[in-house]
Parts: sequence; C-alpha cells; structure tokens
Amino acid sequence: MTRRDAAMPAKARKLRCAVYTRKSTDEGLEKEFNSLEAQRAACEAYIASQRSEGWVLVHDRYDDGGVSGGTLDRPALKRLLADIEAGLVDVVLVYKVDRLSRSLMDFAKLVETFEAHEVTFVAITQSLNTTTSMGRLTLNMLLSFAQYERELIGERVRDKIAASRARGMWMGGPVPLGYRVENRKLLVDEAGAATVRRVFEGFAEIGSGSRLLPILAAEGHVTKTGRPFDKGALYKLLVNRVYIGEAVHKGTAYPGEHAAIVPRELWDRVHSILAESPRARAAQNRATATALLRGLLFGPDGRAMSPSHTRKKGRLYRYYVSQAVLQGGANDAPHRRLPAGEIEGLVMAQVRALLRQPEVVVGTWRAARAEAPDVTEAEVCDALGRLDPLWDELFPGEQERIVRLLVERVDLTCAGAQIRLNLEGLAGLARDMAAKEAVAA
Repeated sequence: MTRRDAAMPAKARKLRCAVYTRKSTDEGLEKEFNSLEAQRAACEAYIASQRSEGWVLVHDRYDDGGVSGGTLDRPALKRLLADIEAGLVDVVLVYKVDRLSRSLMDFAKLVETFEAHEVTFVAITQSLNTTTSMGRLTLNMLLSFAQYERELIGERVRDKIAASRARGMWMGGPVPLGYRVENRKLLVDEAGAATVRRVFEGFAEIGSGSRLLPILAAEGHVTKTGRPFDKGALYKLLVNRVYIGEAVHKGTAYPGEHAAIVPRELWDRVHSILAESPRARAAQNRATATALLRGLLFGPDGRAMSPSHTRKKGRLYRYYVSQAVLQGGANDAPHRRLPAGEIEGLVMAQVRALLRQPEVVVGTWRAARAEAPDVTEAEVCDALGRLDPLWDELFPGEQERIVRLLVERVDLTCAGAQIRLNLEGLAGLARDMAAKEAVAA
C-alpha cells in the first residue's frame, strides 16, 4: 500500500479481489457455462455489490478444474498464493468454504498465509469474513463439517468399489495384457491373450523365468506397454488372478464377469512350480539340461552366451543366448540365439579335426611329459585318436567333463567359431587314456 493509499479514507481505498474456483472432477468442464463459470459469476456479482467499499476484480483467473479439495497441490491455488505473497491481492473470494479446501489442517495453513499478508477471505454464500473472531469461529465449524463430508464420501466410494469387486465387476485401473475395456467391462484381446498363454505355457515347461525371458524376446513377445518382458513383468503376470477369470479386492478373490484366458489346470501347474524354492528350481533346471559349452562360448561382443532350454509337446529344445538378449537390451550382433545342438556339433567337429593335427599332438605330448616323462609321442597320438570313435558312446555328463578338459574357449565370429584348446587338459586326458590302455594290456 502506498503512502497515498494510507492517507486516503478507508472507504475510498481500493481492495483488489481475487476469485478462486474449484471442481473436484472434470465432468462437464467442456461446456461453455460450467460449474467454474457459475462460481465465478456469483463472486463477480458480489464484488460488484461492494464497489462502494472500493472492491475491484483482478484480471487473473484462478480456476482449478478436476482437482480434489483434499490437497494443496493445485496449479491455480499455487499461483494465487504466489500473488498474495507478492502483495497483489487484498481479498480472496470463493463460492463456498469447501471450494478452497476440505481439509481443516490445510485450511489453517491457508488462513495463516492470508493473515500474514493482511488478506481477507470471503465465502459469498455463507456470509463469512475472517476479519472478525465470530467469522473465524464459524469458518472453523463449517470446515470441520466439510472435512467430515469428504471422509464420508471417501468411505462410500471405497464401500461401493468393494461391493462391485465382490460382484466381479471391473472397477478401472491399468488394463491387463490380453484384455481391452468396452462399456466398463473387460473383453479378451486375442493378440495379447496369445502372449499371456505363451508365458504361462513356457514357464510350465521350463520352470525358470530367467530361461524363459530370452525365448520370449526372440519370439517377439512384449508387455502391454510394448517393451520386452523382464523378470518383474513376467512374475507379475504369472500371479495375476484376472487371467483365470477372477476379480481381486484387498487380497480376496471373487468370480469375475470377464472371461478367463488361462485354464485352471495350467494356472495350478505354474503355481506349483512357483511354490518351490527358486534355488531348488535353478538346481533342477541345471540338472535336466546339459550344456557342453557352458561358460566356454562367447559371442562376437566378447560376452558369454548362456545356455537355455524350453519344452514343446514333451520335446526338449536347447539354446545358447547372448547376454544382451537376457538383459533385455538392444543387440545387433548376428548371434543372438543359437540352437545348442548345431553349435555344439560344429565345435566338436572342429575339435576332432584339431586332435588329428600334428602340431596339436606334439604340443600335447610335450605337456604330458612334464608329469609323465616316460610317455611317448606315439602313445599320445594313439590316445587322442581313440577319443574320436568313442565320443558318441559317452554319457552327456562325461562328454561335458571331457569338453572342459579339451577346450579353453570358443569365440563366435561372422565367419564361424574360433576354438582355443587347453593343451594341459589334453595332456592329462592322454595320460589317463594311455595308463588305462597299459593296465588293460
């Protein structure tokens, strides 16, 4: 207030009036004359009636549409408070008290701000003026009832949601993969439903989320948001009871109005697996699927390729998958997911050919002499030669043990595979085979 204003009589002093309007929902706000406009028109008419008292309307509009009165996090309210702190407002007008706030604690904060900046608060339909003690008492009483009404409305809404969920009705929220919403009902979306069934069937066959993820990625299956599955999204889908036609509210399941996507028998199979310890499932998966090149195979990016497998119609399919695919990231390498049988056959064919190379035989003989000086080059050559015809008769576990003795590393390239042999392991194998041959003789 300027010195000139201070010297003027109170009657002649101009009071800058700001109108604040609010509506809890955005329903009807698209209309030309909506609830906010009605509140504002009534407040402007009240300001006009007080023109003789020096009341003038500020041009800024403070309208919050579709915002609850239980919070102070409202764009227009924040602008109003900023203008009050800047000394641009003398009077705040609302249609009713609860338009400003329905929370007694929040309203106390607002009144404290008003008083700190000598701003008067007026509710035009309730004849309230905070400049008097009686006005403040009446205001607190009305506000207590407003808060009670807000809490009562919340209880009614929660009770209605609980009753609707008990009847199996869809009450909104994120729409699960495999469904779409029409007329407030869940309907099956066949494209997404196929992905859901694939996830359940794959997990029932493999019993491992880690092994299933690269398979889903390779087959192009994605979540509702279009992203590749990760562990969190996978397990969240597997425990969602909406897929067996149920509606859940606060941990209680009710028969739903929507159709199920997953048969109950498949759901039970998956959840019997989930009930097991993750460590036990991992150990079982490792025991049921051998991988000759586990820890030995590396992709063009220099990162290890991990073994994975799936079962379809009772048949086991094994793969080696790049780390980029497993971690859900982009991977432009040519070898993303390789059939295990093909790459293992290719590597073993090259290993067999290498075992016949003279330089390999000589290198193995020299390494063997460090532990067995009496072993001859011919004995080493003969031992390595006998390994080739015996290979196909060995059990998978024995094959895996021998591969780890023979091979140090396999690097995939665009041209094929580069194999690095372990000469010390070869020497040990050759010594063992030579010793067994001597005993048998």
